[in-house]
Amino acid sequence: MFAAIGLVVLIAMVFGGFILAGGSIGPILAALPLEFMMIGGAALGAILIGNSMHEIKLLGGGLGTVFKGPRYTHQDHLDAIALTSKLMKLMRSEGAVGLESHVTDPESSTIFGEYPRLQKDKVVRDLICDPLTLMVVSSGTLDTHAVEEVIDNAIKTQLHEMEEPTHTIQSLADAFPALGIVAAVLGVIKTMGAINEPPEILGKMIGGALVGTFLGVLLAYGMTGPMASRLKQINAHDQQLYHSIKQVIVASLHGHPQPLVLEAARSGLPPAHRPKLTDLMDMMRGR
Repeated sequence: MFAAIGLVVLIAMVFGGFILAGGSIGPILAALPLEFMMIGGAALGAILIGNSMHEIKLLGGGLGTVFKGPRYTHQDHLDAIALTSKLMKLMRSEGAVGLESHVTDPESSTIFGEYPRLQKDKVVRDLICDPLTLMVVSSGTLDTHAVEEVIDNAIKTQLHEMEEPTHTIQSLADAFPALGIVAAVLGVIKTMGAINEPPEILGKMIGGALVGTFLGVLLAYGMTGPMASRLKQINAHDQQLYHSIKQVIVASLHGHPQPLVLEAARSGLPPAHRPKLTDLMDMMRGR
């Protein structure tokens, strides 16, 4: 939501200030469609050249994330800790056999069913179920550090995929000023071909060429650059949920008491989503 508001403010302030300063918006609007076609088309072509269809789909999802905001809410962070804690508590009380039906078929699990948003989230399901399935098939004899390494690799892979759109958007931000210069140079070439025209016409042609430079800089530093930064912030926010799941699993496998398990997961959450330890303990007791 803030991204959309920011775009409106950006456009209103830039063009509004230009108009209030006595500038004429007409020449800009006249040149804008073709300049945008050249700059935007070149950027689109560069994306197609440098990315596979998978990365292009990730880019589309990343742009959507910029406007939608974080994937996980405050309640999702709490639910992830509670869900994983309940599964580990079940494993401790009933052993790996009691856990088997929940991690091999999470869509039918009564424990997962208590948290329908997370139950539908494939990333969360896999992050929880894959290492716990390893514990089930090994009858709980796997070394805790080996399980932790498996979880770390899964998180690393997920974060790499989440960060791909950020890199692409940032690359666009870096390229837009140069693409704006390309459009401006083409405008100057066109102007030089009409050097015999009167100054009024040449002035409009030069002004139209400069719109390309203006547009490239605006797209880079006013739009795509901030979008890349915002997406990076959102990814950092969402990845904390994955780390809290890991902390619950690892701390539980080390045999720590539940308050310490909950504290290990809670302490890694962003301050805005970090509940009190007593609230988490009450939630686990069903209060």
